Amino acid sequence: MADHPEGIRLSKLMSERGLCSRREADAYIEQGLVFVDGQRISELGTRVDPDCQIHLAQQARKQQEQRVTVLLHKPVGYVSGQPEPGYQPAVTLIRDDTRWAEDRGPRFSHGMLKGLAPAGRLDIDSTGLLVLTQDGRIAKQLIGDDSDVEKEYLVRVSGQLSEQGLKLLNHGLELDGRKLRPARVSWQNEDQLRFILKEGRKRQIRRMCELVGLRVTGLKRVRIGQVRLGDLPLGRWRLLREGERF
Repeated sequence: MADHPEGIRLSKLMSERGLCSRREADAYIEQGLVFVDGQRISELGTRVDPDCQIHLAQQARKQQEQRVTVLLHKPVGYVSGQPEPGYQPAVTLIRDDTRWAEDRGPRFSHGMLKGLAPAGRLDIDSTGLLVLTQDGRIAKQLIGDDSDVEKEYLVRVSGQLSEQGLKLLNHGLELDGRKLRPARVSWQNEDQLRFILKEGRKRQIRRMCELVGLRVTGLKRVRIGQVRLGDLPLGRWRLLREGERF
């Protein structure tokens, strides 16, 4: 198979098809673990026919199977990603002694921490379900530009919310000059709202509430896609189970 100068970069196509992240694709290509229409490709930047058949070698598939995804019940006071002065990143909670006792996955090893990164943000003042993963496919599914995965939050608020304000929370607000995607927002009880979003801009829910005259006093993420926080205790983590999908 000759290079297609007018085609699409192989790593980009692999990412778009959900085979892996672009970074992982480049690593597999360099290792000679990618086959296009039956031919091994080992040159970075190779362009291919968008309709080509792509096959990962068994070694690459085995590497993917060994990658872990962690579900953490993040407490307030921990940052999701890069550490900030005076605060620790949530990944520091992924230790053998903080693992949920009911998790029956493989034994903890420090190899689980290599390349483990948050797939989405949960700000320092919020708690709830945080996903950290070594798997680029899951990261793309949850935070890729075309992600359509729902995130559900319970949000305690103070202030008065009009009927029009509730309509605006569902659809019609802008942040940073860009319209927000439609959301599903409803009252859970007299001082708590349920938000279901398909995007995750910085401090989005808090800023949305400010725009309609509310102040957030507590925020907890309880679901990402089909995966729920459930009974996972605060500050504890477990592995994504075999067969469990977002």
